Amino acid sequence: MSKGPGLFSDIGKKARDVLTKDYISNQKLSISTYSDTGVALTSTAVKKGGLSTGDVGAQYKYKNTLIDVKVDTASNISTTLTLNDIAPSTKTIASLKFPDYSSGKLEVQYYHHHAAFSTAVGLKQNPIVDLSVTLGTPTFAIGAEASYETAEGKLAKYTAGISVTKPDSCAAIILGDKGDTIKASYIHHLDELKKSAAVGEITRRFSTNENTFTVGGSYAVDNLTIVKLKLNNHGNLGALLQHELIPKSLLTISSEFDTKALEKTPKFGVALALKP
Repeated sequence: MSKGPGLFSDIGKKARDVLTKDYISNQKLSISTYSDTGVALTSTAVKKGGLSTGDVGAQYKYKNTLIDVKVDTASNISTTLTLNDIAPSTKTIASLKFPDYSSGKLEVQYYHHHAAFSTAVGLKQNPIVDLSVTLGTPTFAIGAEASYETAEGKLAKYTAGISVTKPDSCAAIILGDKGDTIKASYIHHLDELKKSAAVGEITRRFSTNENTFTVGGSYAVDNLTIVKLKLNNHGNLGALLQHELIPKSLLTISSEFDTKALEKTPKFGVALALKP
């Protein structure tokens, strides 16, 4: 376990990852190479429906500094600069996108043994300010996050959460959407490496009296292959197969379909990530 409670975004993350991570509905190919100078180059092509997009990214790490630059087929240039430990136990992240300068953001994270703070400010005239705080330990954490619109002078969102973590399980409750939604999740790891797990999640939206209950899990067939499944009370079923072809290179195949409307075309995705 880590030495502190982690950021607010970590609350419920383990369960979310099992239920959502790597599920895709498009075709994606990414190829990474590394130069002798330490620069990592990644080329990515994505096809969704009849639309194809792509980007080329370069990443360079020097001591406590990480520089990430990405250029896509729409001529957008995204730059991210990450600085660790400018001040003790801090991480500073600056991002900028050309030609859309208004999407730039500056974020500062601070980690302590019993607390974690994060604040992010948009780089424009009337920015949105995001703030989160988490208090506790690696075993028990309670926190909240909020977004403040300086142009309107009001809170755009606020969320609160609590989590209890044990070596083989984690439970979390999150109250979001300005108090309109409550989500409770539980994950139980089935092996020491935490590759196999069972997850349950229930979400209630008070304004519509709608409940969504999802069960799922992941299972390590062997050291190279992982299978994931999920099903909710609305009949949406998802399945995923991920196999490590060679070290660090992954083939992922996933599909989702509505069991109550089998005449609908299911979502299907394939991703291939090749790394040396």
